[in-house]
Amino acid sequence: MGVIDADAHVIETVQTWSYLEGDERRFTPQLMTQSFGAELRSNEGLAVPDFWVIEGRAHGKDRNVGTDTSRESREMLSVEARLRHMDELGIEVQVLYPTLFLRPIVQDAERERALCKSYNRWMGDLWRRGKGRLRWVAKPPLRLLEKTPGAVRSELDWAKANGACGIFMRGLECERALGSAYFYPLWELSADLDLPVCVHSANGSFLHHDFFADDTTFTKFKLAVVGAFHTLLEKEVPKKFPKVRWGFVEVSAQWVPYVLNDLADRFRRQGKSFPADTLAANHMWVACENTDDLPYVLSHAGEDSLMIGTDYGHHDPSSEINAIRLLRDDTRISPAAIDKILETNPRTFYGLK
Repeated sequence: MGVIDADAHVIETVQTWSYLEGDERRFTPQLMTQSFGAELRSNEGLAVPDFWVIEGRAHGKDRNVGTDTSRESREMLSVEARLRHMDELGIEVQVLYPTLFLRPIVQDAERERALCKSYNRWMGDLWRRGKGRLRWVAKPPLRLLEKTPGAVRSELDWAKANGACGIFMRGLECERALGSAYFYPLWELSADLDLPVCVHSANGSFLHHDFFADDTTFTKFKLAVVGAFHTLLEKEVPKKFPKVRWGFVEVSAQWVPYVLNDLADRFRRQGKSFPADTLAANHMWVACENTDDLPYVLSHAGEDSLMIGTDYGHHDPSSEINAIRLLRDDTRISPAAIDKILETNPRTFYGLK
């Protein structure tokens, strides 16, 4: 058994969309380079010259990249370089999340289906070349969920057979909260396929995202995920789907005690019981960060429900390329708890052997 990096990223390239076939090629995102005007700056303060253009919207390609990783590694231009860097960082397996899909990019259902399919095929190829060390979460075509659920099932079937270990979700999807009954067929698929629901710091709602356009990712992305956690528990969705595992990634874990306290009070006022071991009872996991008050968080979340990730490839407040080593050296919590966070818990959540 080795350390699991529960949250790492890939940066999409033109290769990502090379799997589009036939008529799907009309949906190929455009890659434009800016030649004039005020520059967009990355999180590191560097100029962002390249933009993906999808449905008339421009998305800065490298706005959130971390230069503490090489381009060949973060863009998967060399899988061997990625694996070598993982060795240096003491990581056995990385679970890969997208970058472009962290924001809302597409509203047309057929375009979404094509882009999800191409992205997933790219990830499947990376998994095959990664010698079992590069696992990934699949992007489902959610706008087909109501009218064409079989297409979603087919895509997730393929993904699981090709290295996927989870279903990628954002805090809001299709202009809906995750407690909506619209997603019930997806939760049934999650249970049937034994693929956990991975709610990453991200936002799939154009309305909400654009409302907070001038704010940081805290309001656009992270609070949407915290709200999803609250909504799912308040509506007792995990009880309706007891075989589903739920994960909340890249939003730290410091908020968990606050949300659990709020929910306990709401349940009490309704004359309903609220379990002390809420996360375990509802098959929920949260990815913590090195800056969290881990003894405090553990006292509410329990030792069996936390994971940690590096946010590999990105540069934002959640990024810590040395997260594994920092946790190994953290004297605030027991070695047994550290081992669970680094290995046992993410292995259980993602269903890794």
